[in-house]
Amino acid sequence: MHDSTPEDEQSPLKFPCEFPIKAMGRATPELEMAVLEIMHRHVPDLGEGAVRTRKSRKGNYLSITVTITARSREQLDAIYMDLTACEHIVFAI
Repeated sequence: MHDSTPEDEQSPLKFPCEFPIKAMGRATPELEMAVLEIMHRHVPDLGEGAVRTRKSRKGNYLSITVTITARSREQLDAIYMDLTACEHIVFAI
């Protein structure tokens, strides 16, 4: 008998793993606060240097990349659901 689920077999990721999550939106303090609040909700032990920001060429948009130690596919799915539901975030990849 095999213990892994079909979902485990389909995922190329092996957990735990380092995983970068990028969120983009208008360059506002609310965007940064929202992304950090969501990330801390799902990953309370974010490491130092886990967050990188980069403004668009004209400075209107901000890209925030947070590199986490992902524990499961379910954790990643929950993070993306919260990020994409946030009004300040245009998209997350």
